[in-house]
Amino acid sequence: MPTAYLLLGSNLGDRVAILQEAITQLAAAAGIVEAVSGLYETAAWGLQDQPAFLNQAIRLQTSLEPEELLNACQHVEQLAGRERLIRWGARTLDVDILLYDDLVLATSRLQVPHPRLPERRFALAPLADIATNVVHPVLGQSVAQLLINCPDHLEVHLVSDKS
Repeated sequence: MPTAYLLLGSNLGDRVAILQEAITQLAAAAGIVEAVSGLYETAAWGLQDQPAFLNQAIRLQTSLEPEELLNACQHVEQLAGRERLIRWGARTLDVDILLYDDLVLATSRLQVPHPRLPERRFALAPLADIATNVVHPVLGQSVAQLLINCPDHLEVHLVSDKS
């Protein structure tokens, strides 16, 4: 089965409970959760006048094709009350597909690897917990190397070790 790496984020409501429930829902809808990163808190990226985010990465074994996985992720977001009102706005839950095996894909709905992964410390830090040596299929750098070279200087704080 393919391995997908997902990033979960929340900055509204009971963020910890929302992320925990999202992991449960993703396991039920999309596959086997093999690893979960620690919880990281960061200031909002993009639209900064909003509450801080909690972010967490998961490694998922899935039989779903990438677009099916995207549908499952969006369904889990909806179950958490996600409303898409403003780009990069506050949200109960955001689930992004960061990597899907060594796949490189660009459709109107989905880009894999996530196009902004190398420039987002809030995504790379939790991903490095569970995928340090995984190599970005386009850039040829490991997640650890991407984190070292990341141009994003927003502070990322580990608030809880791996669950």
